[in-house]
Amino acid sequence: MFDITSQAVQDTAAIHLKGADGEHLYSEGKPVRIVIYGPGSKQFAAIEARQTNRAVKRMQDNDGKVSVASPEQRANEQAEDLADLTVALENFTYPPAAGAQGKDLFKALYADITLGFIPQQIMKAVKDWGNFKPGSTGN
Repeated sequence: MFDITSQAVQDTAAIHLKGADGEHLYSEGKPVRIVIYGPGSKQFAAIEARQTNRAVKRMQDNDGKVSVASPEQRANEQAEDLADLTVALENFTYPPAAGAQGKDLFKALYADITLGFIPQQIMKAVKDWGNFKPGSTGN
């Protein structure tokens, strides 16, 4: 009989970042990575709940009609959500947020429009359950 639990995923994965040119990034031979919580984690579930609550609140504030957040608000919410899903940055720094740590550092990175290719990669990676399979490289 097949033990389905052999397919269980881990809570986190290290995602190897690519530059804007699509090439994997390295620092002194080490992969530049962001460690994130995945779709099987409590942290991910909390973010999904928060996103649903935001959408419901916007509808309530708009007399029950669907409404979309402004581009600035969406960017801020995305940066906040991704920051809450981020565990660590590996093998790189973000000098514009010098002195910031944890969520403040992560949010500043994700909010930087000139590095917009990074949040896109993280959003894509977090939706791929395969990145969280034990032994996965998170690419």
